[in-house]
Amino acid sequence: MAHLLSTSCSIKLSSSHRPQSQPFRQCPTKCLTFFTLGASKYPFKRFVLQGRTQQANCVVRAAVAPISQETPTQSSSGPQQNSSEPFKPKRVMVIGGDGYCGWATALHLSNKGYEVAIVDNLIRRHFDLQLGLDSLTPIASIHNRLRCWQSVTGKTIELYIGDICDFEFLSETFKSFEPDAVVHFGEQRSAPYSMIDRNRAVFTQHNNVIGTLNVLFAIKEFRDQCHLVKLGTMGEYGTPNIDIEEGYITITHNGRTDTLPFPKQASSFYHLSKVHDSNNIAFTCKAWGIRATDLNQGVVYGVRTDETEMHEELCNRLDYDAVFGTALNRFCVQAAVGHPLTVYGKGGQTRGYLDIRDTVQCVELAIANPAQPGEFRVFNQFTEQFSVNELASLVTKAGEKLGLDVKTISVPNPRVEAEEHYYNAKHTKLIELGLRPHLLSDSLLDSLLNFSIKFKDRVDTKQIMPSVSWKNIGVKPKTLSA
Repeated sequence: MAHLLSTSCSIKLSSSHRPQSQPFRQCPTKCLTFFTLGASKYPFKRFVLQGRTQQANCVVRAAVAPISQETPTQSSSGPQQNSSEPFKPKRVMVIGGDGYCGWATALHLSNKGYEVAIVDNLIRRHFDLQLGLDSLTPIASIHNRLRCWQSVTGKTIELYIGDICDFEFLSETFKSFEPDAVVHFGEQRSAPYSMIDRNRAVFTQHNNVIGTLNVLFAIKEFRDQCHLVKLGTMGEYGTPNIDIEEGYITITHNGRTDTLPFPKQASSFYHLSKVHDSNNIAFTCKAWGIRATDLNQGVVYGVRTDETEMHEELCNRLDYDAVFGTALNRFCVQAAVGHPLTVYGKGGQTRGYLDIRDTVQCVELAIANPAQPGEFRVFNQFTEQFSVNELASLVTKAGEKLGLDVKTISVPNPRVEAEEHYYNAKHTKLIELGLRPHLLSDSLLDSLLNFSIKFKDRVDTKQIMPSVSWKNIGVKPKTLSA
């Protein structure tokens, strides 16, 4: 089944339609670019331009070429490196850089002086079309986003459009950009999406596990000193009745002691894919000497960073639906439109949370302080712990201050999870590297609520209630009602 995405860009059409292997340069010619996700084994394998005149529409099926305007000048304030200093990455590839966390991270790193390239197949936008969803915030095309970023800052971010599950595409991308660090957000990141039906469960596992394997092989083959910063999830651990350590736990059993990976209790096909990733990365660090940092991230909230605030076209997406929306973001949008806050089950589910400004800060710290060759580090990336009931209470109080009548309802829990449990996860390593957390405060909640109120006319209330059941997942493809 083919799916169509469109966005505008400026490309000069030549009479020769050869595949491009160099960055596009901006030109005055305007055309409409279509990204077609075909049903082939490698849907992004070839790059094709079709057009009769310079003003004609053109079709792009996967691009091995980044979008770039001018060769960027090395910022004097950016990270520096010479042969006498320890390894410090300067060129960072952000896989999945068009997504919620990836976009904010790419801008942040570029603003800090790193040379950045985004690698993305734009499938996150396709999921919205597929499921009838939309971001609360209107988001510009990736091309217009990057042109805006250059216009505002003078900095260029390169763009490679393609599927990392296609190793040929990924290889050419690695050889072209030559990254010192890879930040890997390029995975299907929704637990509910992975539980819709068999097709999406298989897609999630294939996309996430094979894509990460390809990244590992690309590092081994083409950039063996490259530092992999992989976005994992706290959901790998589940909710054990003991404290959650950062990746490893020291155990004494039958008189013998060893330090072992912390037990994993994933709760969806998405979370299981993350566990498989962690095992594959740990193995390749041991076998090939790869340097890697696994960031087991908590639930992210917020939309604004210093960089996305610079211009409206740089605005990040904000998901409020029951498939991709995270708890606090969803609650704030529900309060803004007068919908009762939807607490699943008893509401005692407790998780780690962090502001998106801390997501980008954590990634930057991991890059600036890379792992050693052969080292597999695990950092728990969150700043505070809340239960769902606690979040609902905080949003209710903040909403009342703004004159909102906020109600809470308990809805049947679509997930298979403990609704009351012990939860205490350690998260000291990023603090030790210099993380300065933005803790959830009344002013931040006010800001997020006001932001939700500003765009409340874009809310589709039919997308609020959960429609994906862990127990009712089936073999037949399921179409969610729009």
